[in-house]
Amino acid sequence: MKFGTSGLRGLSVDLKGRASALYATAFGKYLLQTGKARAGDVILIGRDFRDSSPEISGNCAGALAALGFRIFDCGTVPTPALALYGLESNAACLMVTGSHIPADRNGIKFYRPDGEIDKSDEAAITALAAEIERTGETVTQTPAETGEHEAICRQLFFERNTALLPQGALSGMKIGVYQHSSVARDLLVDVLAHYGAEITALGRSESFIPVDTEAVSDETITLMKRWVSEHKFDAIVSTDGDGDRPLVADETGTPLRGDLLGLVAANFLGAGTVVTPVTSNSGIEAAGSFAVRRTRVGSPFVISAMEEAVVAGKDHVMGFEANGGLLTATPFDINDRAVLALPTRDCFIPMLAILSLAATRKQPLSGVAASYHLPFAAADRLENFPVETSAALMQYLRATDENLSAFLQPIGEVATKSDIDGLRVTLKGGRIIHFRPSGNAPEMRCYVEARSETAALDLLTAGLTRIRDWAEAR
Repeated sequence: MKFGTSGLRGLSVDLKGRASALYATAFGKYLLQTGKARAGDVILIGRDFRDSSPEISGNCAGALAALGFRIFDCGTVPTPALALYGLESNAACLMVTGSHIPADRNGIKFYRPDGEIDKSDEAAITALAAEIERTGETVTQTPAETGEHEAICRQLFFERNTALLPQGALSGMKIGVYQHSSVARDLLVDVLAHYGAEITALGRSESFIPVDTEAVSDETITLMKRWVSEHKFDAIVSTDGDGDRPLVADETGTPLRGDLLGLVAANFLGAGTVVTPVTSNSGIEAAGSFAVRRTRVGSPFVISAMEEAVVAGKDHVMGFEANGGLLTATPFDINDRAVLALPTRDCFIPMLAILSLAATRKQPLSGVAASYHLPFAAADRLENFPVETSAALMQYLRATDENLSAFLQPIGEVATKSDIDGLRVTLKGGRIIHFRPSGNAPEMRCYVEARSETAALDLLTAGLTRIRDWAEAR
């Protein structure tokens, strides 16, 4: 078990039973020791639709109840809905989810009563878990009695999202909702229908389907292209497994980049400061009237930089990740209403922002996307790529400029490089290629930018090929 870019992750079979109870116990002890919660306080627990999630959430509930907490079971709800309920009720939360990763893996996201845990919290929880293991302390993993709060949690999130746009803002739009196994699948239908869109639910699945909104699979793209052809949709929307990352495809079934959705949302909100990781499109700085701060990949780093901006006196502070998940650190006035800060990834505002923009302009989504004139960007990953191999490759590339130049020689010549998170290289001529091991799965990721879509896809293919060839030659 280890913390990655967003929560604790591991194999489902390893998380079941003692492991999940161990980390839940460590989290509960941390809350008690730091005074962030007291015995008798409520902790909210939600989960995604993975087969392993009910058992893991039961283990966590039992462990926390044994420490004296009251447990409210929020069922299968989006992570941002759970986080919002936690903030509104001043309660800590646990979300059992592996997000977009395969079903044989799972994870836990932790929230203090005031929001998502940060890297120092992760270190403290990890240390407490290790201490419990070292001392052989008994950990309770038997499910406990819980209160049923799913309906309350869902309704609160529905009310937030149905207050963002004017009545009938999406009237006349035909939107497909790819439901698969997302916990946001029914809320998506309800919210979009509330604004007057004609909705068709698609692809609902009772078995878990991992959907990565940052590297949409060929199978998913093929599905969406077929659906738009059959139904003449203006858009298809979906999310990852726990509903905190948006997926929006245009009228051709082509997915829009998550960082474009974040950019549109920043303009929709009237942001003053935008925090986004180094992997987001390099054209964002020139695409709005806001200040931009770049971070490492992962919501804890985005949240930390947003907090620094708030402390520095900035207002209208928000952030987004390259996957499109949007976070707000300050309240925003939207549709003549004050919308409270939600400093955890949310997929609804980015979706509503770009759909409403298309409706207002009476322009297809492809046209809206093209109007921003961003460099063409693409990303993909090599799955089941050993963590040790990723580490060895990054060590090799960082060791000397000669190593990096030799590795990239078939692709291009190095102009500049950045080592904020992974290795991001600007090639002579302006193309960008970025190598980064996943923070929570055995995957090697590659991000690219170029002046045309063809050039970007060619560069992506070349980058993944170089990674694969280097690994095979070891």
